[in-house]
Amino acid sequence: MSQVSRRKFLGMAGAGAAAATVPHVWARPAWAQAKEVRVLAWSHFVPAYDKWFDGFAEDWGTKQNLKVIIDHVPHLQIPAKIAAEIATQSGHDIVQLVGSGTEKWAEALLDVQDLADKLGKKYGGWTPLAENYSRVKGGKFHSIPDFFIDFPGLYRKDLWTEVGMPNGPESWDDLHKGGMKLKAKGFPIGIGLAHHDDSRASWRAIMWSHGGAEVAKDGKAITYNSKEVREALKFNKALFKDCMTPEVLAWDDASNNRFLASGRGAWIHNPISAYRTIEGSNKELAGKIYVQLSPKGPAARRSFANCRAYGVTRFSKNADGAKAFLEAVVDNYRDGARASTGYNMPFLKNYAKPPFPVISEDPKLKPLEQDAEYHFTTGYPGPLTPAADEVYQQFVMVDALAQFCTDKLDLEQTVKWGEEKIKAIYAKFA
Repeated sequence: MSQVSRRKFLGMAGAGAAAATVPHVWARPAWAQAKEVRVLAWSHFVPAYDKWFDGFAEDWGTKQNLKVIIDHVPHLQIPAKIAAEIATQSGHDIVQLVGSGTEKWAEALLDVQDLADKLGKKYGGWTPLAENYSRVKGGKFHSIPDFFIDFPGLYRKDLWTEVGMPNGPESWDDLHKGGMKLKAKGFPIGIGLAHHDDSRASWRAIMWSHGGAEVAKDGKAITYNSKEVREALKFNKALFKDCMTPEVLAWDDASNNRFLASGRGAWIHNPISAYRTIEGSNKELAGKIYVQLSPKGPAARRSFANCRAYGVTRFSKNADGAKAFLEAVVDNYRDGARASTGYNMPFLKNYAKPPFPVISEDPKLKPLEQDAEYHFTTGYPGPLTPAADEVYQQFVMVDALAQFCTDKLDLEQTVKWGEEKIKAIYAKFA
């Protein structure tokens, strides 16, 4: 045995005796001692989800001796609020990114690759959609994907049965053929063609399904001037003129919901929130409404995903607490998806395997189990760059299409107009 000096022995014994007289104190993580985590989040289109989310945050925070403060604002206000906080380098610890991707805000957000890796390992890896949304140049995650919002078709089964399509239109061409018959019966279809989210989502789905795109896979080469885009534009115009009413030129994001709820609408391209709203107000009509995959086109089945992710700000006063909270949110994704009544779609591969909460339990919604396979972000087939987001934010495609559909521009003028706008935006980011 090694020799221990008398002085050292007495010191060790004294320390042991002192420890024996002091009650044990549980040391909480340093981040829990920071008292609070502030979160900027959108006002969910399914209010029950916000109720769940706020309750979850409160319960989790209580267990951690940490106050989690959720500030909900309308989704269109989020970008301006993030920009204002970046300017002052103060505000929320966590900010929700709504649709614009992560690269746009990356310089103001912490690298969260460690947490992304941990969650990916735990739940079978991230889907390509999640990686495209949350990774930035260099391949690092600067946000934690939360969920995406899909765009299926919502259709009146009774009406479509009358025109020989009881399961709804399988393809965009079917939508056009059946839509003409239903409009003649007084039941048009509706896709907005104005400055709102749904319009720039739905018309991209049609373009992509025809094989067209605004930009190439490299995220740089502009491909709007193509045969495929021309075919999509011609189809869009025929769909507008033959199957819709001019009112879609002045719609907002709630208009197609109201259109379907009115009983006049035969088909809309929209998240299931429209169906959920009708369930709560008109059960007889809701019984006639079914949900289908977004239609396929000549090239493929492609639809638009409106994504949601959370970033931790560089000016956060409790970054570790923020990351711990986000880990807990992802761990409880299934509970949140259930609270959203099937609205929140999964970003992690294990969560994307059936059965899904709510969706797999409702025969009407079960087709949506496939949605993660064919939904993409702005910039498809390339990455979601700030340039791609700017084209999206400026409604370039929607404005080009509206001018073509209302005969203000012919086909070649429309392609030229759109191409010049897109090139000018990409040049700013070159």
